[in-house]
Amino acid sequence: MTAATAKIIDGKELAASIRANIATEIASLNASHGSFAPHLVVVQVGAREDSSVYVRQKQRAAKEAGMKFTHKDLPADVSQSELLSIVQELNYDYTVHGVIVQLPLPDHLDEKTVTEAVDVRKDVDGFGSGNIGQLAKRDHEPLFEPCTPKGIIALLKHARTEISGKNAVVVGRSNIVGMPVSHLLQAEDATVTVCHSKTKNLAELVSTADILIAAAGKPELIKGDWLKPGCVVIDVGTNAVEDSSKKSGIRWVGDVEFATASQVAGAITPVPGGVGPMTVAMLLWNTLDSAKRFLKGWRRDVEYLKLKLVEPVPSDIDIAMAQTPKPVTVVAEEIGLFPSELESYGQYKAKVGLSVLERLKHRKDGKYVVVTGITPTPLGEGKSTTCIGLVQALGAHLKRTAFACVRQPSQGPTFGIKGGAAGGGYAQVIPMDEFNLHLTGDIHAVTAANNLLAAAIDARMFHEFTTENDETLFNRLVPTKKGVQKFSPVQIKRLQKLGIQTAVPSELTLEQKRAFGRLDIDPTTITWQRVMDTNDRMLRRITVGQGPMEREKGGFPERQTGFDIAVASEVMAVLALTTGLENMRERLGRMVVASSRSGEPVTADDIGIGGALTVLMRDAIKPNLMQTLEGTPVFVHAGPFANIAHGNSSIIADRIALKLAGTDPVPTTPSPSSANQNQPQPGYVVTEAGFGADIGMEKFFDIKCRTSGLVPSCAVLVATVKALKMHGGGPEVVAGKVISDIYSKEDVEMVRRGCGNLRRHVENAGKFGVPVVVAVNRFSTDTDAELQVVLNEAKAAGAVEAVVCNHWAQGGAGAVDLANAVVDACEGEREVKFRYLYELEKGIVEKIETIAREMYGANGVELSEEAMKKVELYTRQGFASLPICMAKTHLSLSHDPKRKGVPTDFVLPIRDIRASVGAGFLYPLVGEMQTMPGLPTRPCFVDVDLDTETGRVVGLF
Repeated sequence: MTAATAKIIDGKELAASIRANIATEIASLNASHGSFAPHLVVVQVGAREDSSVYVRQKQRAAKEAGMKFTHKDLPADVSQSELLSIVQELNYDYTVHGVIVQLPLPDHLDEKTVTEAVDVRKDVDGFGSGNIGQLAKRDHEPLFEPCTPKGIIALLKHARTEISGKNAVVVGRSNIVGMPVSHLLQAEDATVTVCHSKTKNLAELVSTADILIAAAGKPELIKGDWLKPGCVVIDVGTNAVEDSSKKSGIRWVGDVEFATASQVAGAITPVPGGVGPMTVAMLLWNTLDSAKRFLKGWRRDVEYLKLKLVEPVPSDIDIAMAQTPKPVTVVAEEIGLFPSELESYGQYKAKVGLSVLERLKHRKDGKYVVVTGITPTPLGEGKSTTCIGLVQALGAHLKRTAFACVRQPSQGPTFGIKGGAAGGGYAQVIPMDEFNLHLTGDIHAVTAANNLLAAAIDARMFHEFTTENDETLFNRLVPTKKGVQKFSPVQIKRLQKLGIQTAVPSELTLEQKRAFGRLDIDPTTITWQRVMDTNDRMLRRITVGQGPMEREKGGFPERQTGFDIAVASEVMAVLALTTGLENMRERLGRMVVASSRSGEPVTADDIGIGGALTVLMRDAIKPNLMQTLEGTPVFVHAGPFANIAHGNSSIIADRIALKLAGTDPVPTTPSPSSANQNQPQPGYVVTEAGFGADIGMEKFFDIKCRTSGLVPSCAVLVATVKALKMHGGGPEVVAGKVISDIYSKEDVEMVRRGCGNLRRHVENAGKFGVPVVVAVNRFSTDTDAELQVVLNEAKAAGAVEAVVCNHWAQGGAGAVDLANAVVDACEGEREVKFRYLYELEKGIVEKIETIAREMYGANGVELSEEAMKKVELYTRQGFASLPICMAKTHLSLSHDPKRKGVPTDFVLPIRDIRASVGAGFLYPLVGEMQTMPGLPTRPCFVDVDLDTETGRVVGLF
């Protein structure tokens, strides 16, 4: 036989090279992305030997490349619903990047339904209609090209075959090879003829081919004398024919008669060793591409919402209702969230799962910005509005990824004096009525958990009081069920705290049983109160235990207690400061509610309720996703009381936003496809700290950042001419009363005098090593001369920039200068040398003194006798190393709300110190602080109503 003249296109060699490159890139991704590896899952139903062989080939190739491979081996009689459920789970699993259902399936399963169930983003075989359909369209690209056709094109290019303008003949029209390869060839500008079993002049058509793709599944169908001399032949066929000379009794041949074709063709693939190895290589390639897309997150282009500005500016609710929000699922796709990470609550808000943190752990965080303010008037100076306006400017106008992270408002102020906290004017969170009313029920969850613990405290004291026998009490706490007496997991925590080594109830001594069962709470030390999310002054002090059952059964004593507003609950503070579900469980369990008569702290876990509290809070831990008026994303999560607690939104929301706004690390060995791409710009996460900088900002730095480990890039300090006039000697501003006309007339000197307060706050921020940008919210009555004084004084005080903002009237467009200043502060050459105000190892009193002197300008502190007792108690109980959360008025740098400007020559009085051990801080009470606000003479609820025809809320601010 004459030797072959055609060039042999070696698929094994090319496939080996491709697989080696894939392995190198995976190793690079693994090194730069925290042990990340692409994950391929093959679902096999039944035990067909040929299917098992194919699965093993894929498994071996994946593992050699460094991929994770999972083989889901299902019984042949699995039901279709069970199979579809498994496919759906794989679709939702963000750690899975490729899903293949191995074909053929048993007859009782609908192959089309099952394969179509695979998410198009994980269809690495490329056979789903979503990918095949895109392949068939001009100027469209599928996410995945089918593996064998993709390998064919790679082989042609490897052989340096010119495709454009050539005649290509495809013999076979299967969905696996013939049809998709014809589309790929057309995409390469070939003129394509598809032949099949009904084609009558097959040999004649084959003879016109410059490129022949043989995929008919018929052994040696095409003869050498059919071929055009010099053509390129890709033989896809793999056919077994009898051959007694072979040990197996068969040999493998293609659809082309190789012996004769190789004498005519210019290049030809062998069988085996041609197309076959390329199919597996392309599968690995597709899986790697999928994994890289999942690393980046599936993001659709952001569509910002346009504002229709109206003058004069309408009410907040009218502005909000005039804008149509994007569906929250669209917002989620724009920021790169997966469907499995989203739990929708209606059309416009959703909860986000914490799994996103694990998925994006490899990312470098975006830029972190905190918005704070000067000492405000009771009316507020627009920190929330500035926070939202800044994010609208960064996103809709500078086209940077930008998130706002804000607190959830309590219904107390919403229906009381202040109103909601959605921002204002054309810088709001929408839908603002849903934002301010219930949201997704997080505050209700806090209320339920708080009050369950309150009930448990009184119930435990009641049962201890009315059960004199220690053995009886123990057996009631650890009952025998079905003949077995055992401790619950939370009770084992109690044993460990007591140092009891055994967990077998019968092995405890009577003394140990008494220690376990009797918490012996001292009623005078109980700090835990009930809560509700309503301003109700009449519940500030109540008496409990007046029911006849409690009085008559052993004379259980009454006791004085009270209600706090829900956001003042330590449960809310825990929610804001927790870093994860396990951490929240630990924090809730260690909350100290009282002391025993012997002076030992009594915790929620001592009562046995920590696990139940966590169950009530398991959904509340997930941040709520909403949007601004211009369609930029907002996380709304937690709302700790800004006086008693730290007054900042949650660490979890900030962390998720920082990852979503972050950038991927640069691979140690960039792939050719990414070598020339510019690295994306970092995004921005803007969070608000409650009240003035002396409270909110200091707590943000010393408590929140200390807990989270996050380092801010910049602080934005909000000021207004109105507030500075008040600090410069203007008349008192009282909520609900008409403001003096002095505030609407130009008085440059009054503004200049008031800038002392601004200077103090700028200097305070500098003590933490963070650059400060001053944002002056413009009001219509402000004059250019007054505003210029503020800008000059801010720069003189050390602010890196100071700008005038008008986002209330103009939306993001009115905060573009502020956005540019923030970008310059965060991305300039200035190095942030962040530091805390005090070290935790310092004593309680020393830390309080540091805050009083450095932040407020006090000469010192004066502790009451009660406060000193608490210092001694908390030191003895081991809480002295906790950070300090000062509970003082926000209306003055001092403890006296009437002292404006920069008070001097004062001593800060500390009347008491309380412990939020679960949240992780001690809070000294400065002056008179109410934890249950009261309603004013004319509350905001007077204006709120419902349009019963449209179902819209009216009068909400």
